[in-house]
Amino acid sequence: MSAYPVAYEQHPPIDRSRLTVFFRCLLVIPHFIWAIFYGMAFYVVEVIAWFAILFTGRFPQGLYDFTAGYLRFATRLYAYALLVVDEYPPFDGGEHPDYPVRAIVGPPAPQYSRLKAFFRLILAIPIFIMQYVFQIWLMVVAVGIWFVAVFTGKTSPGLTEAMHFPASYYVRSSAYVYLMTDAYPSLSETATAPAPPAPVPA
Repeated sequence: MSAYPVAYEQHPPIDRSRLTVFFRCLLVIPHFIWAIFYGMAFYVVEVIAWFAILFTGRFPQGLYDFTAGYLRFATRLYAYALLVVDEYPPFDGGEHPDYPVRAIVGPPAPQYSRLKAFFRLILAIPIFIMQYVFQIWLMVVAVGIWFVAVFTGKTSPGLTEAMHFPASYYVRSSAYVYLMTDAYPSLSETATAPAPPAPVPA
């Protein structure tokens, strides 16, 4: 079985900042405002990419890079909003390998299925249902993290680890919805993104 082209990593802290945890809903407001405009551009790019795949069977590199950047941005934003980490997330879609939560994105596939791209929203209906369930899971655990962190200044590894499985699936399944891969996301957390291909010698 080949590796899935997108993977999720998290390295949450144990010691927490009571102040930033307590006011997290306020601290994320600038990011959510920016996410509105970033998201508008993202959806335009997705429509263009959808047509490109339908007509050429390829995901243009520039559009793919923009989509990957949005996925990385959204991953860090929601990890911060849901109290997985305390480190303030950057506003851009760069890789930022030092950030404690990462969406690791491999290169685009050489060829994409036109048929799967055309019916992507229909094929993704089970994914949307799973994402809704996992959203509830993440919110419930985030409430638990908030209370524990505010009152103790720490978060047990068990609580943050409870976020890993649903967050991992959410990121990988989003990549499928965003047309980045034709591979249907499994519930396995062992899938990892492949390294970019080595350059071909001249």
